[in-house]
Amino acid sequence: MDRASIGSAVPRILIVDDEPLVAMMVAEWVEELGHEVAGPYRDESSALALVEATPPDAAIVDVSLGGGSGYTVAESLAQRKIPFVFATGHGEGSLMPRFSGTPVLVKPYDFADVDVAIGKMIGRGPS
Repeated sequence: MDRASIGSAVPRILIVDDEPLVAMMVAEWVEELGHEVAGPYRDESSALALVEATPPDAAIVDVSLGGGSGYTVAESLAQRKIPFVFATGHGEGSLMPRFSGTPVLVKPYDFADVDVAIGKMIGRGPS
C-alpha cells in the first residue's frame, strides 16, 4: 500500500518549481482538484526540510531549480517511497539514468496533465 492510500483524507501534494508563475498556476490546479498544496517551494533546501518534517503524499518536482536541481528532493522522496513526477522542459529522455523510469510532465503541460499525473500518484483516475 502506498503512502497516498494511507495518508490524510485530503492528499498533500508538494510542488517544487523555481518559476513563480508556473508554481502558482500548478498550486491553483492542485487546489482545484481538491488536494492540499505543500509549498510551492523554489529551492532544494526548503523542499527537503518539508519532506523531512511533514512528508507529503505525492510531489511534482521541477528538474532544474535555479542554482540547484530537483534530484536531491527526488532522492529524499524515493527513499520515503513517496510518489513523484518530474516537471521539465527538456523531455523525458533528459533525466539522470537513476530516474529514467520516473513519470515526467513535459513543459508546457496543462490542467489535464496535472490531473492525470496526480491521479496516478495517489491511486485514482483523473477527476
